[in-house]
Amino acid sequence: MILAISAAGTDVSSQVDPRFGRCRYFVFFDTETKRVEAEPNAAGQAGGGAGVQAAQQVANKGAGVVLTGNVGPNAHQALSAAEITVHTGMSGSVKDAIDCYLGGKLSAADSPTVSPHHGMKPGQGGA
Repeated sequence: MILAISAAGTDVSSQVDPRFGRCRYFVFFDTETKRVEAEPNAAGQAGGGAGVQAAQQVANKGAGVVLTGNVGPNAHQALSAAEITVHTGMSGSVKDAIDCYLGGKLSAADSPTVSPHHGMKPGQGGA
């Protein structure tokens, strides 16, 4: 299983980014091989549609689970459509989030946790 964690940096010691669609990076962790790979979130600076674009990037990497702080409605819908399980409320390091998941301490988020455009800075697209 590949986990995708929204992150502020590129390794497991980085902090979880509370924003899914506009996080700086995704850290991908393969639970079978323990391989860690990070890549910039290509949608992080998008004027709009960042959540859906980020969901596509995660799906393209083969992730089955997302660990993040919050997820908006469009991203949640796109992740659900791709059959990717979403766990929200993550904080601390990426390693902490992985350990919580592996320890079976998480429940899936069955709905969005923030409103549309929540992660945008004032003056960035959207309504």
